Amino acid sequence: MKLLRFGPIGRERAGVLDAAGRIRDASALLPDYDLAVTPIADIVGTLARADLSLLPLVPPDVRIGVPVAGIRKIVCAGMNYADHCAEAGVPIPSEPAIFMKPSSALAGPNDAIRCPPGGEKLDWEAELAVVIGHAARNLRLDDAPGCIAGYTILNDVSERAFQLERGGQWVKGKACDTFAPLGPWLVTPDEIADPQALDIELDVNGQRAQRGNTAAMVFGVSHLIHYISRFMTLEPGDVVSTGTPPGVGMGHKPPKWLKPGDTVDIRITGLGQQRQTVLAPDLQ
Repeated sequence: MKLLRFGPIGRERAGVLDAAGRIRDASALLPDYDLAVTPIADIVGTLARADLSLLPLVPPDVRIGVPVAGIRKIVCAGMNYADHCAEAGVPIPSEPAIFMKPSSALAGPNDAIRCPPGGEKLDWEAELAVVIGHAARNLRLDDAPGCIAGYTILNDVSERAFQLERGGQWVKGKACDTFAPLGPWLVTPDEIADPQALDIELDVNGQRAQRGNTAAMVFGVSHLIHYISRFMTLEPGDVVSTGTPPGVGMGHKPPKWLKPGDTVDIRITGLGQQRQTVLAPDLQ
C-alpha cells in the first residue's frame, strides 16, 4: 500500500494510491497519518477494508506533502556506503555514524530547496528512508523489521561549508529549512520484498549524478534500527535515513554545488520519485 498526504502546507489530507496509481482522498476514513496517534496497523486495516474506487479522485497536479504527520526526529546514517566513503576520502566506519536533522527541515518531496543565507556549497544526497511504526528501544536485531511502518525517499540536502568548515558538529550543514524533502509515499513493507536490493538514482539538471543500490550499504536497514535503538528510543513516525551512494557534489573533482534554478530528481525502486528546484536565499 502506498500512503501519502496532499494539499497546502499545514493543511495536508490523508491520501492513498489506487491500483491505477491515482491519488484518492482518504480523509473521510482517516483524519491523518500520524503514527503516534493511529497505529500503522489500524491505518492499513482501515484502507484495506475500504473500496478505494469509491474514494474521491485527487487532481494529479496537487501538492504532495510529507507522507506522515507528527514526525518527531530524523536520524541519519553517515558514510554508510563504502564507495561513498572512498569518494569522501574517509575510512569505512566500524560502527554506524549517526547524526540528526530537525523536523523543521522537513519538506514535501517536490517542494523547493531554499539555499540558506550565506550558503555557498549546497549538495544533494539521495537516500532510502525508513519510517518507524512501533516504539523501538534496545531492540534485538531480529525484531527490527517488525518496527518498520514503511519506506520512502529522503534527500539529505547538505550545506558543506556549514557542515565541515564552521566547527562543531555536522548538524550545522544538515538542519536548514527544506533540507529534508521526504516522500512522495510511505510504501508498506509488504510491497518491498528486500530493502537491500533497491536501485537509487539522482539527476541534477537532467544529468545523472548518483547511481547505486542499497545492497552496497555498510550497515543494512535492520542493523541501523537495532543499533540506533541502543542510544535512543525510536518512536512511531520517526524517520531513519540510511545513507547515500557515491556521486554527491562534494565528491566531484572539482566539486559541483547546487545553485538557484537547478533541479534535482531522485528515484528509488518501488518508492516513486522526487523533484526539487533550488531557490535563492530568503533574506527577509
